[in-house]
Amino acid sequence: MSTQTLPRTAVAADSLAMLRRSLKHLLRSPDSMIMAVALPIMLMLLFVYVFGGAIDTGTAYINYVVPGIILLCAAFGASTTAVGVSSDMTEGIIDRFRTLPIAQSSFLTGHVLASVVRNLLTTAIVFAVALLMGFRPTSDPMKWLGVIGMIAAFVFALSYLSTALGLLAKNPEAAGGFTFVIMFLPYVSSAFVPAETMPTWLRWFAENQPITPIIETVRGLLMGTPIGNSAWLAVAWCAVIAAVGFVWANVLYRNRVTR
Repeated sequence: MSTQTLPRTAVAADSLAMLRRSLKHLLRSPDSMIMAVALPIMLMLLFVYVFGGAIDTGTAYINYVVPGIILLCAAFGASTTAVGVSSDMTEGIIDRFRTLPIAQSSFLTGHVLASVVRNLLTTAIVFAVALLMGFRPTSDPMKWLGVIGMIAAFVFALSYLSTALGLLAKNPEAAGGFTFVIMFLPYVSSAFVPAETMPTWLRWFAENQPITPIIETVRGLLMGTPIGNSAWLAVAWCAVIAAVGFVWANVLYRNRVTR
């Protein structure tokens, strides 16, 4: 049954059912969740306590690096999302879904929503650890809302993109490899060091790639540093990534299920 023949309430109910399914898979196999939390925390410990004393950012290094670590959580989560989508596509479960009277779009929506929930949860845990390590944001309530909104927008956009990559891959191993670029981008941004300290050619890339304005916006909202035009660039990048991921994922999904 196509999505067009179902009322919106049915589509929403099907999407929530797929969300519950994905979250149950997560509870039955928590290793991916543990790694999604452990890796950012280990990186934060490494950069703050090993490299932090050698990096001059004009402020306490932990206050500089935490916004980048927060966004890195979403980048690590992208691999889990892509692998989960690819596993469903290759293990035959999608053929069963096609025979059921459900909205076919709910498969994608369920994976995206599960990715958002999972990544926001890991982000909250990593943020709590950062507070224990001495991170001290200076945000007021309105800026906190901005931080939450910016992180949620980035996670949502990345979730759709990683869903598309999972559909593109022929197997789960390839899906994990496709997300390497997503995980690599935060390292070549202002996440760990100011972009102006980089070589000219690398600085140009760092300042003009999607991650840097998002990090600068979150950092500015949390710590009161200048944001400049980073805010609208961050929103624009999130919108573009989400739109590309949405269209790409739906096209790939239709092509896969109609073969």
